[in-house]
Amino acid sequence: MGSSVKKTVLPSGLRIVSEKITSIRSVAIGIWVDVGSRDESEGQLGVSHLIEHMHFKGTRKRSASKVAEDIERLGGSLNAFTTREQTCYYARTLDEHLPEAIDVLSDMLMNSTFTPTNFKREKKVVLEEIKENDDTPSEVVHDIFAEKFWGGSSLSHAILGGASDIEKMTRKTALDYVKDHYNASNVVVSVSGNMDHDKLVSLVKRKLKFPKGSLAKTKEALYPTKAKVHAVERDIAQTHFILGFPSVQFDHKLRFAALCLNFYLGGGMSSVLFQEVREKRGLAYSIYTFQDFYRDVGTFGVCFSSDAKNVQQSLDLILKRLRKVKTTKLAESDMRKVRAQIKGSLTFSMESATGRMNRLARHELMLGKYNSLKKSFALVDKLTASDVLNAAQFIFDESRMIAVSLGPIAVKDFSPGK
Repeated sequence: MGSSVKKTVLPSGLRIVSEKITSIRSVAIGIWVDVGSRDESEGQLGVSHLIEHMHFKGTRKRSASKVAEDIERLGGSLNAFTTREQTCYYARTLDEHLPEAIDVLSDMLMNSTFTPTNFKREKKVVLEEIKENDDTPSEVVHDIFAEKFWGGSSLSHAILGGASDIEKMTRKTALDYVKDHYNASNVVVSVSGNMDHDKLVSLVKRKLKFPKGSLAKTKEALYPTKAKVHAVERDIAQTHFILGFPSVQFDHKLRFAALCLNFYLGGGMSSVLFQEVREKRGLAYSIYTFQDFYRDVGTFGVCFSSDAKNVQQSLDLILKRLRKVKTTKLAESDMRKVRAQIKGSLTFSMESATGRMNRLARHELMLGKYNSLKKSFALVDKLTASDVLNAAQFIFDESRMIAVSLGPIAVKDFSPGK
């Protein structure tokens, strides 16, 4: 798939990154704002996500339905998402309709009215979203884990906020938050597909008029300093459990080694934890690992769900395997497999314009530059079993391990430190 990556920084500080792909007939465009739940303070919890919703609720020239219709009538799609560190508004259209997509997205972000009626209505929608999330234990346990792991620092904030936070949220709070964070220096426009970079820059200059501002300062995240165990008792059929450890940030030299551990331990049906806990012993239906990379910190976690009576045995097996990867190098056959899994995952994500658009933006926001797939592959190919061993010894520090359970058990019912 032939492509070329270009970057332009406007005088305002707004960044435009694009990847031209001549072999497809579509474009994916994302307007990324470098703000998320991590940037919120008391009285603002959940506001980043609520603002994302409000930008779809109508502008001075488009109703809410017209915002969606003006993309969908062209065969395109429109959506957005909020994370702990960023908010992204994105569309995918046929290449010939890129100007219309930019017009709609810019109208949403420049001219949203945030009417009191719509604000009150959308708060109710978000409250329903919170209820839906609360009815999904596999989601709730991650929010509880973030709260406990990050110890009250800003990364502990739930992206949706709590019901009481949203109920108390005022329109002024939201508008002040937009004024403080939605400035040109915090915005990256990322586009991938069949388009011309210079024409893209011209369109963005005309349509996106964010005020000048300074780059947002990252709020400090506090790693755990000692091991802790938390149990949230709830009358549900399964216990949902996370073991978490301080890990590495997005630009760390051990990043790909941490990904190797992720794939080896819990990255698929052939991973060692899936095989040992689920396939060989039937102790859990779901078990997987995750590696979250943030700008300055990271988290490695093992997540599983099982009957309460199987929790301790599952924990023992998991910790036994984590201790082994700290003392024993992976066999070369295992290294070949995890290298192939990382390269496959990267490749699959690059086979859509949206996936490429996301990668462009993430690299710009987290690194300030773009690393090609070829360069990433070269870094993966250089990984050794010693690199992975070093990563395991760095990450799996049980003196800072956080264990969180959600279900019909109490802290006295398990011991993750055996």
